[in-house]
Amino acid sequence: DVLALPIFKQEESSLPPENENKILPFQYVLCAATSPAVKLHDETLTYLNQGQSYEIRMLDNRKIGELPEINGKLVKSIFRVVFHDRRLQYTEHQQLEGWRWNRPGDRILDIDIPMSVGIIDPRANPTQLNTVEFLWDPSKRTSVFIQVHCISTEFTMRKHGGEKGVPFRVQIDTFKENENGEYTEHLHSASCQIKVFKPKGADRKQKTDREKMEKRTPHEKEKYQPSYETTILTECSPWPEITYVNNAPSPGFNSSHSSFSIGEGNGSPNHQPEPPPPIADNLLPTSTPQEAQQWLHRNRFSTFSRLFRNFSGADLLKLTREDVIQICGPADGIRLFNALKGRMVRPRLTIYVCQESQQLRDLQQKHEDRDTVTSTFFVYHAIYLEELTAVELTEKLAQLFSISSQQISQIYKQGPTGIHVLISDEMIQNFQDESCFVLDTMKAETNDSYHIILK
Repeated sequence: DVLALPIFKQEESSLPPENENKILPFQYVLCAATSPAVKLHDETLTYLNQGQSYEIRMLDNRKIGELPEINGKLVKSIFRVVFHDRRLQYTEHQQLEGWRWNRPGDRILDIDIPMSVGIIDPRANPTQLNTVEFLWDPSKRTSVFIQVHCISTEFTMRKHGGEKGVPFRVQIDTFKENENGEYTEHLHSASCQIKVFKPKGADRKQKTDREKMEKRTPHEKEKYQPSYETTILTECSPWPEITYVNNAPSPGFNSSHSSFSIGEGNGSPNHQPEPPPPIADNLLPTSTPQEAQQWLHRNRFSTFSRLFRNFSGADLLKLTREDVIQICGPADGIRLFNALKGRMVRPRLTIYVCQESQQLRDLQQKHEDRDTVTSTFFVYHAIYLEELTAVELTEKLAQLFSISSQQISQIYKQGPTGIHVLISDEMIQNFQDESCFVLDTMKAETNDSYHIILK
């Protein structure tokens, strides 16, 4: 029975006894404090904040003459965030697919590239949300900063509030090259137990555990481990390769975030967004590294194409404004960030207008029944204003009527008791955003011009 299986703890039992005291070739140190509420001889537990960058130091512990075949060569490390409980490990694929559907376009595990040191060719496969990998030189200082974006309570069975979150594991598997230049020969694996909380939740949980321990008697405290400033990942068996990771991504991942693309994805049938104009060239989270390179060239970022050669669309879109500025410099960084987010310049004022009077005249000729007229809806047009002047409004209305702006003599707004108030710049500047107006037209004194009244 899957549910009756024991909880997955450290895997020393799966290793030969002679391995217990040997010096391992590598050591990985997570720079986050362990919980003080862990009993002696139990595995350490470390609390992390969602989305916060945490350093993992990659240390070369080899003795002189050990593993000489990797001297001067790179090794490959694969980072995973996996489930600690056996029960959830057996349903990992279903659990991750459910998370993917609920969080389209997001990843479980990311590398904070600007903060990291010594990593080469970092990669994140769009179909493996919980896995990242990179190359590194053991003879050089290497620190990778990771971000975990899921929280432990997202995978609990019952969600009534106050439930305990499930523990995860951070596992690192390191490989060397084989004769064909492929990184498939296993060197070392290590892991540690973590729980992930909403931002600042890990700090509160650590404080709570510390206060609980302070209230215990000295005799009770002897049964618990001290809180260590860092977390040492302990040796474990390599993570088994699973065949489903190469499957095509589920439709949930193809649903793009609204800020990246309006016309793509699984939009709600009740609220279909308008397609973007043809000039829009927004990068999608599903874009491959090759498509991302083409997008960079089309948008005049060829200078940085080599730097981002292994970045997919999701990788680029994950970069924060600070990340991009640090990588590309202030001028190009701001331009690239705005291009990545597909940012359009928002108008200062939007109004909606409807040519009701003309429509009513047409309807009255076709329908004698009063109920038919009143049940007809009218189409409004959006007018976007930047300068907030009467001249600009005149030009926009002229475009709407397909006439020249010289043919509009005056624009009035219908005021109290039906009076006509001449539109001025100051009046437009005091319009409420997204106000609605019905347009009425009157022939001006000259034959070819009109007065327009906003009702």
